[in-house]
Amino acid sequence: MQSQSTFKKILSVVRDSLNGEQRDYTQGNISKAIFLLAIPMILELSLESVFAVVDIFFVSKLGPHAIATVGLTETFISLVYSIAIGLSTAATAVVARRIGEKNPDGAAHAGAQSLIVAFIATAFVSVLGVLFAENILSLMGADARVVKEGAIFTRIMFGSSLAIMLLFLINGIFRGAGDAAMAMKSLWLASILNIILCPVFIHYLGLKGAAIATAIGRTGGVMYQFYHLFKGKGIIRLRAVHFNYDPQLLKSIVRIGWPATLQFLIGSGSWIVLARLVAETGGTVASAGYQIAMRNIVFFILPAWGLSNAAATLVGQNLGAKNPARAEQSVYLTAKYSVFFMGFVMLIFLLLSNFILRIYTKDEAVIKIGSLALRWVGSGFLFYGIGMVMMQALNGAGDTKTPTWISFFCFWLFQVPLACLLAYGFHLKETSTFIAIPVAETLIALVAWYYFRKGKWKTITV
Repeated sequence: MQSQSTFKKILSVVRDSLNGEQRDYTQGNISKAIFLLAIPMILELSLESVFAVVDIFFVSKLGPHAIATVGLTETFISLVYSIAIGLSTAATAVVARRIGEKNPDGAAHAGAQSLIVAFIATAFVSVLGVLFAENILSLMGADARVVKEGAIFTRIMFGSSLAIMLLFLINGIFRGAGDAAMAMKSLWLASILNIILCPVFIHYLGLKGAAIATAIGRTGGVMYQFYHLFKGKGIIRLRAVHFNYDPQLLKSIVRIGWPATLQFLIGSGSWIVLARLVAETGGTVASAGYQIAMRNIVFFILPAWGLSNAAATLVGQNLGAKNPARAEQSVYLTAKYSVFFMGFVMLIFLLLSNFILRIYTKDEAVIKIGSLALRWVGSGFLFYGIGMVMMQALNGAGDTKTPTWISFFCFWLFQVPLACLLAYGFHLKETSTFIAIPVAETLIALVAWYYFRKGKWKTITV
């Protein structure tokens, strides 16, 4: 009887979280608030990660060179993701603070101003990617065949950068407002379109088709977002007046957004170096195994990002409501739930890595390297969960500079040198990267936890 009652409560929370009703997250049960926000965020990012896995599944049928092309392009285009996530972080922090202050019009104004910044930032990156697609693949260590066959894929992906930017940024606005269900629905639409179109377009157009399907899917998600921003019934509803030039607010968004963007650029840049290190020391086969493994890593890390984003929203809104103690308690509870989830994933990777790789390829050399990567990188998942929550909590408070310094130190002054030392000094080749990743992520978790405990984030003005 007790178990039946608990099950009904869980179903009730899940149903409420997906309804998308506006709620006040600055009061009431904190655990319930976490799950009301986190469930749609987890589902949102889970389907995005499902697409990443489905995409590489179909692309893998085209051979190791196609896998390497997609992997190397995605690694480099993570620079675009970094800018998008950085601006999204700023939008979430400012919008959440205004919502906590019970100022929805101010939240809408902040969202509109962040869109202006996004359009300007994307133009430069898109042009460079389209013009220098071949150079980008060569820079990443691709061989001549990958450069020749994959340049069109890279060009299309960079040409559709605006869709990537807006999809992430607008979802950041929705999350800051506490409307996690709307963010989930928009990314679901984009991902479902991708999943449907990807195998069809790949069948008829090859590798180029994968890029076209992705661009169409993301554009569909953005159109859905715009409809609900301008015509919807949510707490955030944009009007023309919200786009009026506001230098003070733009300055605030840029002030929060540039360290957040730099923070993710730092992380993405280090991943680019590691991907190149794998390709350089292990060749195309090692690169293919690593890329398949990393797609599966992302599959499980993105849901944990959902929990972390919930922490960011709760921190921002509760600071806006002048309740830092509730904000802090929300973060510790979220970290606890994240550790439980990531611990389960860690066991899957340690025990079933070989089985997972065989889903994608029958190439024994690729399977061997990919399985090794899954086991090594997966061994640090407990600390990944803690680190993500703590870093996002600081970002949600508007303290984007502290996580940026943490990322710079742990990635560029520790992770990259460690990987190079193991690769060239101890001749571990691609295994050096597999070892350096969990070691560095563990350090990030410990340092981020220390700075969160210090509490300076409670004094940040947004």
